Amino acid sequence: MTLKTSHRDIGRPLDAPLLTFDLPALLEKIKSEEGWGKHERNAMTLHKSPGLRIVLVAMHAGTAIPAHKADYPFSLQVIEGSVQFTSGKKTTKLQRGQMLTLHAGIPHDIAAPEETAFLLTLAAGDAHPAQSSGH
Repeated sequence: MTLKTSHRDIGRPLDAPLLTFDLPALLEKIKSEEGWGKHERNAMTLHKSPGLRIVLVAMHAGTAIPAHKADYPFSLQVIEGSVQFTSGKKTTKLQRGQMLTLHAGIPHDIAAPEETAFLLTLAAGDAHPAQSSGH
């Protein structure tokens, strides 16, 4: 399963020596898009370069990303709402302002008990993770 971003004209670079982001404004933008009303979640890639990818993800309450593995280590930082992150037999609830990290190749799933948004930061080996990646 792959987190998908809609194909939109974002009008800004995904890779530059310095990028800044207004997260509340970007979150409002992805929640105003048609995809947000039709799907369980919507996402926007903020940065994509060799070695680093940052994605803003919004999920509707009561939705989940089923068990999968990421090809690269990543961090997940909750910026709105909360997530239940399960890996193996351990479930961790993260609230706004909390973050976790996970090594590559470890099965996990993500559930949103309420409307939620988080930043997913992947330490990728290249700018295009494998299609089988969960992120």
